[in-house]
Amino acid sequence: MSLDEQKIKEQICDIGRRIYNRGMVAANDGNISVKLNDNEYLCTPTGVSKGFMTPDYICKVDGKGNVLEANEGFRPSSEVKMHMRVYALRPDVGSVVHAHPKFATSFAITGQPLNVPIMPEAVISLGCVPLAPYGTPSTMEIPDSIECYLDDFDAVLLENHGALTWSSDLLSAYMKMESLEFYAELLYRAKMLGEPTEFTREQIADLVGIRHKMGIKGKYPADRKGENCYKCKKCFWK
Repeated sequence: MSLDEQKIKEQICDIGRRIYNRGMVAANDGNISVKLNDNEYLCTPTGVSKGFMTPDYICKVDGKGNVLEANEGFRPSSEVKMHMRVYALRPDVGSVVHAHPKFATSFAITGQPLNVPIMPEAVISLGCVPLAPYGTPSTMEIPDSIECYLDDFDAVLLENHGALTWSSDLLSAYMKMESLEFYAELLYRAKMLGEPTEFTREQIADLVGIRHKMGIKGKYPADRKGENCYKCKKCFWK
């Protein structure tokens, strides 16, 4: 094992603890993966709490999810299939994170995408977050349900299930999950207080311009054929 690979395993465990300690998963929920090269990926095992992992828990799989390396008693999560679909269609992606953050998952359970532009940071970092139709966990239904969103988004809600984020590296993929949950919580609380004040098209355009100036990598819904962010049909599709 290379030194870099060992460091990545340690980072996966650290992110697992963050996700667990922030209440984004319960018990053994959630999974994390990191791309090593075009046919080798590290991923978290099934049946293990993400808050108590050590590097020897981490498995290595190929691009089809087949086990390349795993210590005795550990095997990859059956949901690695949706991670592999992201990697297959987004060569720029280096890590995928799946969790069940409370507020974001509540929107997913009630069939609502996160498509209300209410705070600059969410618009700049995420844009709107679409809702992928429900798929049975561990089957190919979830990979199939998210495929149409991969060209335009770096985060998606999974109907009645949770959330999935991806980015160029593990820390960035995790930060998208954290930002998504914070956005969902603010939107929920704002709706409890009254009608959230949404940005105008002009204000959204200004924020998109800031994103471009910052050089943030990844796909972004507002870049899709010049369509206005938060008005893309994919965000409203259910």
